[in-house]
Amino acid sequence: MRAVWKSTAAAVALMALVGGASISATAADSSKMLPERISDFQLTDTARMAHHLYYFDYAPVVVLMSQSNGSATSRAAAAELAKLQDAYKDKGVVFYMINSNTTDSREATAAEAAANGFKIPVLMDDLQLVGEQLNIQRDGEVFVIDPKASFKLAYHGPLDDRFNAARPNPAAKVNAAYASQAIDAVLAHRAVATPRVDVKAGRLLSFADRGKDAEFQNISYSSTIAPILQAKCVSCHQQGGIGPFQMNSFEVVKGYAPMIKETVMTKRMPPWFADPHVGGWSNDMSLTANETKTLIHWIEAGAPRGQGEDVLKTHAGAAPEWPTALGKPDVVVTLPSFSVPATGTIEYQSFTVPNPFKETAWLRAVAFKPGARQVLHHITTSYSPDRSLPPANIPGSSVGSYVPGAGIQTYNAGTGAPVPVGGTLRYSMHYTTTGRPMTDTTQIGYYILKTPPEVIRRSAIISDPGLTIPAGEARHQEVAYLEFPADATLYSVHPHMHYRGYQVELTKITPDGKETPILSVPHYDFNWQLDYDLQEPLLVKAGTKLRVKMVYDNSTHNHANPDPKLNITWGEQTWNEMMYFRVNYRWNDETSSHIRNDLQNKLMESRTIGQLDDNADGKLSLAEVQRNASLKNRFTQLDTNKDGGLTLAEMNAGGAVATSRARLEEADSDL
Repeated sequence: MRAVWKSTAAAVALMALVGGASISATAADSSKMLPERISDFQLTDTARMAHHLYYFDYAPVVVLMSQSNGSATSRAAAAELAKLQDAYKDKGVVFYMINSNTTDSREATAAEAAANGFKIPVLMDDLQLVGEQLNIQRDGEVFVIDPKASFKLAYHGPLDDRFNAARPNPAAKVNAAYASQAIDAVLAHRAVATPRVDVKAGRLLSFADRGKDAEFQNISYSSTIAPILQAKCVSCHQQGGIGPFQMNSFEVVKGYAPMIKETVMTKRMPPWFADPHVGGWSNDMSLTANETKTLIHWIEAGAPRGQGEDVLKTHAGAAPEWPTALGKPDVVVTLPSFSVPATGTIEYQSFTVPNPFKETAWLRAVAFKPGARQVLHHITTSYSPDRSLPPANIPGSSVGSYVPGAGIQTYNAGTGAPVPVGGTLRYSMHYTTTGRPMTDTTQIGYYILKTPPEVIRRSAIISDPGLTIPAGEARHQEVAYLEFPADATLYSVHPHMHYRGYQVELTKITPDGKETPILSVPHYDFNWQLDYDLQEPLLVKAGTKLRVKMVYDNSTHNHANPDPKLNITWGEQTWNEMMYFRVNYRWNDETSSHIRNDLQNKLMESRTIGQLDDNADGKLSLAEVQRNASLKNRFTQLDTNKDGGLTLAEMNAGGAVATSRARLEEADSDL
């Protein structure tokens, strides 16, 4: 529902034409239209990290300030806000700026922040939905929020009286420190003496959807809202689906409307977490910008029914046994049943079945159907050859993987994952307890190409099994990379962390040092560990590094954190952590009749240095190997040219690569 407003919508009709921009309401009456409390939201900053308002329920005060690029008022206010941040750094007060100006791109705002030395993160309100909620009129407006009072808006106005004139004078003496007085009052649990002050300085900002309440009342549920939900939500929210309720009528949607708004505004639903400004993905199921704004505005208008058919009711169905787009699998493997107790730790279960493929198979897709999704954490698979048979001339590795929120893996047209004939298929099952006993009998459906493809779909892991996350650290970072020895084409990527995972990025570093982001996940969600399939396969030239950055939240403020008092290392259980990032690709010089295992071996060798080389310069310093006792103790011996760094060639010559590869492969088997 829309936040409680202090005036009727009639005030929104006031329009002022300033500088050619149509602005709803005047700055003078804006305080009459402010929300009593700030609804939850999540926005991404200029460094592509997400920030969730209600995460800060522990903070005594949250301060937001509107910002726009090129504004003298905004720049001066940002400098003064930084002084406030310094003054309250020991009080736990949280400070942000928020940019709701649609003409300011994230890149331009990052440049503005760098050029002006901003010390406070700038949150990008691309869709203006947060700015609409706050009823921002100008840049330089300050919002002091009290999280302990259900995120009540304790103060709105300028920073102080120097910014309370048409032409602010930051050099003047402060006579009325409105914002700091409000912060002090909230910290002391007192009422703010002056909770609202008109904002007269700053650039007026344009909000395209402001003042359109009457139009939003006329948004059609039948022809607009229901089709959005049918396309983006119903596949999970239907009978037999994984959603917690069935979205099968207007009445259900109306009842859940406040929750739908909250999950959309915090970017938890639909479950797609890639930054829309980085890359493009063929399996993207997120709401478009227009769909998001339309849905939120319809809910804020009271979710009116209107006229027309209720297509959610008339077209209600049940989840299919197997994915509709794929149909019935060519081969189905049913794994042994496993009884999961109510509590306790369950060691990984390993099930081995005879290879069901009677001849060499090329997989085009794999679908998993868990018997008890609630307790099945993940499945990893592998192919084991029959040692009594001559070695196959094609590689055999994974035969699909399952993680929470996923269940289907499809491969690009013209590509396939090979499974040699004979041998066995191994399934490593990770179960977790939920408080009640359950029995899982999982099935895996395999879809096979009728003829061998030209392209072999390969996979490799970017990881660092030596990760260490200090107790209580809120934003701990780990990096690792692979260096490609020959031209390749990247198809799909998959990040994996546990409950402390916060942010993920994959970056391409070309031999000339240029860095280009490929995937950015501003806020990772352990419950939805997705494959991200590139809309257009990406050429990875020889010598290019694919570097992964993973950020972890091991603080008490991470409500999913199993124990913030522990120093965390790599481990297979969910209360441990992992840094695991799978990439799927092809070697451009490899076909099903021209195998290049030599390239794969060179790529795997690069992992041994990539897991430790934090600055990605291709050489390990003594500081970078401190967590690796073997390399640390042998550093002087391995450094044959005595330049203070270890290259891959030096590590190879000293036998360190083979040892490191063995440890990496052992860690891979944990997943």
